[in-house]
Amino acid sequence: MSDLAFFRFTSLNMLTEEEITHKNEIVEITEQVLDAEGIECDSRISKISEDQLAQIIEKVRRIRKKKENPENEITN
Repeated sequence: MSDLAFFRFTSLNMLTEEEITHKNEIVEITEQVLDAEGIECDSRISKISEDQLAQIIEKVRRIRKKKENPENEITN
């Protein structure tokens, strides 16, 4: 499902080169964020505004950063 979200992130130039190279990780975390947001189907993703997509990718980045630096969870 979040392959479509990844495609939208990419087509709107919202991802860094590093994020693009780690597509599977971004897709996996995006699925978690979309599930938490109650967005469950591709038709909803295709209609999400650019602002909403920006909010989703920011949540993905926060989760990813916490996974990469678990000691940040203590200070944040």
